[in-house]
Amino acid sequence: MTSIADIEISADGTGTGELFDAIPSLTCEMERVIASSGHGLWLSGPSQEAIEDALTEASGIEAYTLISDDDGRWLYDIQFNNATTDVFELILEEQGTVLSASASSGTWLLSIRFADRESVSSLYDRLDEAEITPTIVRLFDLAEETHTQCGLTARQYETLVAAIDHGYFEIPREVSMQELSEELGISHQALSERLRRAYRALVTSELNVSEDETVAPPMPSD
Repeated sequence: MTSIADIEISADGTGTGELFDAIPSLTCEMERVIASSGHGLWLSGPSQEAIEDALTEASGIEAYTLISDDDGRWLYDIQFNNATTDVFELILEEQGTVLSASASSGTWLLSIRFADRESVSSLYDRLDEAEITPTIVRLFDLAEETHTQCGLTARQYETLVAAIDHGYFEIPREVSMQELSEELGISHQALSERLRRAYRALVTSELNVSEDETVAPPMPSD
């Protein structure tokens, strides 16, 4: 059964620890997918100059390249050296999918989807062996009934998961709607309608409003 684990780990030993030692105000956020041999990390807090000075001095970082910038934060393609424990590679080896990863004050918070709890346990052991002792903040199974709690049908749930996995919601998108529809074996129109219904179900569920409340009021006449 699919499991979701929220895990905290210290940045020490991950290749980013020295960055936080040098600039405590630093915040990091992982870019889910980036076309490179390294990892995409959005870095913010201090100035770009301070960030790049710290990247240059960090012994665990082999190389870095600026990919993009966005209003006071910068996306770098970062490659760690062989002496550094690559946490993200360990997650991939355990068949895990990183749903989100961010760090501040020297601590990473990772939300990871696994095929089963055995994979969670295996990752925990490997991190512990690498002296990166993790703390499991939350661990739960995605039961078959999970999607109904959000008002989604099984197909809508599966479609949203597929869209996330294939990068449909990334900016920029990593897969087109046509490509995603072909992956799911449905028409472009069917996919569009299914996504719209799923969005509506999620919004009404999360905002705790009824279907009647979601109907837009008539526009006032002049």
